[in-house]
Amino acid sequence: MILFTIAYIAGVLTIVSPCILPVLPFVFSRAGQPFTRSILPMLIGKVVTFAAVATLVAIGGDWAVHANEAGRYAAIAVLAVFSVMLLSPQFAAVVTRPAVTLGDRLSQRAAGQKTSVGASLLLGVATGLLWAPCAGPVLGLVLTGAALHGANVGTTLLLTAYAAGAATSLALAVLAGGRIFAAMKRSLGIGERLRQGLGIAVLAGVAAIALGLDTGLLARLSFAGTTDLEQSLLNRLVSDSPEAALSQSATPAVGGQQQAYRSNLPVEGIFPPLDGAVEWLNSKPLTVEELRGKVVLVDFWTYSCINCIRTIPYVRAWAEKYRDQGLVVIGVHAPEFAFEKRIDNVRKAVRDFEIGYPVAIDNDFSIWRAFGNSYWPAHYFIDAEGRIRHRHFGEGDYDQSERVIQELLAETAGSRRGDGLVKPDTKGTEAAPDLANLQSGEDYLGYVRAGNFVSPEGVAADKARDYSVGRPRLNRWGLTGNWTVGAEQATLNRTGGSITYRFNARDLHLVLGPGAGGRQVRFQVKVDGVAPGADSGSDIDPGGNGTVSETRLYQLVRQSGEVRERTFEIRFLDPGVEAFVFTFG
Repeated sequence: MILFTIAYIAGVLTIVSPCILPVLPFVFSRAGQPFTRSILPMLIGKVVTFAAVATLVAIGGDWAVHANEAGRYAAIAVLAVFSVMLLSPQFAAVVTRPAVTLGDRLSQRAAGQKTSVGASLLLGVATGLLWAPCAGPVLGLVLTGAALHGANVGTTLLLTAYAAGAATSLALAVLAGGRIFAAMKRSLGIGERLRQGLGIAVLAGVAAIALGLDTGLLARLSFAGTTDLEQSLLNRLVSDSPEAALSQSATPAVGGQQQAYRSNLPVEGIFPPLDGAVEWLNSKPLTVEELRGKVVLVDFWTYSCINCIRTIPYVRAWAEKYRDQGLVVIGVHAPEFAFEKRIDNVRKAVRDFEIGYPVAIDNDFSIWRAFGNSYWPAHYFIDAEGRIRHRHFGEGDYDQSERVIQELLAETAGSRRGDGLVKPDTKGTEAAPDLANLQSGEDYLGYVRAGNFVSPEGVAADKARDYSVGRPRLNRWGLTGNWTVGAEQATLNRTGGSITYRFNARDLHLVLGPGAGGRQVRFQVKVDGVAPGADSGSDIDPGGNGTVSETRLYQLVRQSGEVRERTFEIRFLDPGVEAFVFTFG
């Protein structure tokens, strides 16, 4: 019963979380309508749909994930039509001409006519499909528990309690909002403008969800905003429960004495399964069960990611320093590009980076999904009892991460040791970025994610085309020569093609590959029209000469003096090269 109470209250707390912002316009669109015929059906539809979908995704495998994605797209389409109906009664009339029941009910709502229970229920189903609540400690505990223990009624009931808590806070908000809207309509007589304003708000919410803001930026903001509240709830309500007695059992005895060392790190979830890796490097396949009693650091990475590369020296140093104290580091290699799925490529990268700890090749993203991960790199710190106690996304904050390791090891040993912190000697691409002078960001060359492209010919997807480029402005790039721009990369068809980028950063990196034939590709780099000299990166000589011999990240520029805005050009002396993404540091 305690866990249900915690789940419900945690759901109520989502009203203060930024991740709920994209859903609010849909909810407030029912403000001012009868509660039993409008607001209540919408909230019921939302609760039931979220609980059902979250249960399936937690325990149902790939098909459930894909089905939920299809449902999200359908919900986005329905709510987009709904928002335009709010904006334009004329459009609502056009939609209802086919006389479909669904369209008729939605148009009645849009035009402010009789409230339809069916339309409200449908709106609730749509918001349930779109709602991506903050994955704080409580929801994380429920979902990872479902992943560990499989299908059961308890999982669905806990998720329902969580969703019901959120629905309660939304109901209070919409009731309050309804009074405000009613007062405005009476005093100002602007009912039509209010309806149109709601339409704009709903359309903005649809756009935010379609662009991924609800699961990306807002989810990260939400985690920071609600974790402390949820963890406080766990600490207060669980402390006297039987489950707490099991999960917070005393640490092992040291020298015959029972120790009571405990850190203040919160419990943020349960160690999910490590099933689904297509292969393991440096180790046999590991399981959660055999890791019990060890402190575990799970590091999600991919070998061409510059942020991951800069993190590796620290992860490697932690693995070596704390191995004998009970730390197990597991690298989970989850590919961003297709070439990173090739096991031989990963195996070579593991050797090149001198990684000696176990690496799970997660080509199907099974472990990634089990953790609910969204980032490269991402670090999950797990205690000896199999509980996630800390998470860190992105590079940096290495001292804090190492102190977390020390805290968890101290819990296991029963006493705290006065260990210092590692200071690895990082060079080349592994060196920390110059953030003070970093004014250029990541840019992809494949058309799926390409941005800031300035060649006047425009991108011809998957077709050979001759490109040209003049003098790009800052953070703009273009192609010269005959290229085929594919979904992930641009491929040079004939000798002499080049890429130009105007940047402002100490370091410039470019992920390159020799292409399908695997033949080496020679290239020459110029900075502001001349050989880079002292500003050459680790993969070229001072004259700017280099060779693409394998698909990986190449460091092409490292400014040795004052960091300033420069024009980069790389010209290829052989055809076939594939260019994927620019990164900077």
